[in-house]
Amino acid sequence: MLLGFYGLANLSAVLLLASLTGTHAECPLELNPQRVVVRYGSNVSVDCSTNITHKGIGWEASEGPVPTNRDQNLITWRVLNLRQWDIEPMCYINYDRTQCERNLPITIYKTPESVSINTADRTGPMNEFSTYKLQCDVVNVAPVQNLTVKWYKGETLMHNETFIYFIMTPVNTTSILQIIADRSDDGVQYRCEAELELGAEGPQPPPAVTSEPLQLTVHYPPLHKLFNDNISTSGGEVSLNCTTAANPAATYTWYSEHLKETRSSSVLSSSTLSPGNYTCTAKNLLGMSTKMFTVRRTGGRGTFWAILLSGLGALVILIVSYTIYKCKTVSRSYVI
Repeated sequence: MLLGFYGLANLSAVLLLASLTGTHAECPLELNPQRVVVRYGSNVSVDCSTNITHKGIGWEASEGPVPTNRDQNLITWRVLNLRQWDIEPMCYINYDRTQCERNLPITIYKTPESVSINTADRTGPMNEFSTYKLQCDVVNVAPVQNLTVKWYKGETLMHNETFIYFIMTPVNTTSILQIIADRSDDGVQYRCEAELELGAEGPQPPPAVTSEPLQLTVHYPPLHKLFNDNISTSGGEVSLNCTTAANPAATYTWYSEHLKETRSSSVLSSSTLSPGNYTCTAKNLLGMSTKMFTVRRTGGRGTFWAILLSGLGALVILIVSYTIYKCKTVSRSYVI
């Protein structure tokens, strides 16, 4: 019976000690602020206070420790130039033959020394429909678990990348964006941005460093949107436009039974083009594209003269036929 009583007493003492030294909510200390985000090399200060009678309150820290103080209910941990990445400040209090403490959550950050972008697997122009990797190098940043690399094509956000490993000290890291080159990418600028998302306690907006833009050069063959074009003319100026985008620029060749000499411009203009077919070929080192133009004569002065000439021809035929008829008639009368 007596052993049972002592066992119960010991259990009660253990539970009481656990309740006094256990959770932060039961420790009579208040930190202000409760969490800090500090730029590497900057100053920091945090108050630790209590509202109970105590036998000493203080800060334990590898930088800026505060000795135990029995006379005050508020003490401040302060560092003017914080440079220790793994620092873990702790405020403690002694009371009622026990001690409890509160750890200060602290994030020390450093923006990247540099952020740069390049093509990871080649230099020089890209070819349309080929796959390439763009590489963003982020140098000396911390903490990397709070880093987001954002990829932009022009002003359009293309991709976000975050990092799952937990490292407190500065590191170098790389983000890769895979693209399929398209003719619409020729001359477009890509850039990457390294942003540290440090929560509500961190600086707002989040600190970010952006790379210089990388302008792409994409080579692609000529390609006409329309491969056939009908041109109607009434005899005036006719313009056949074979121009198409290409990189390197395309050279042009015209073919037609109505052309007496070779033409090499992208536009064929003339007021004397005969009706018929005209074929243009645009070509560069990557390929070629052919377009056919069909010229038709309609309306206008050409039609007028055609009708007039046809009418004159018919009139001549009628006159000749009538003359022959009269001659035959006279001949018959003379015989009788």
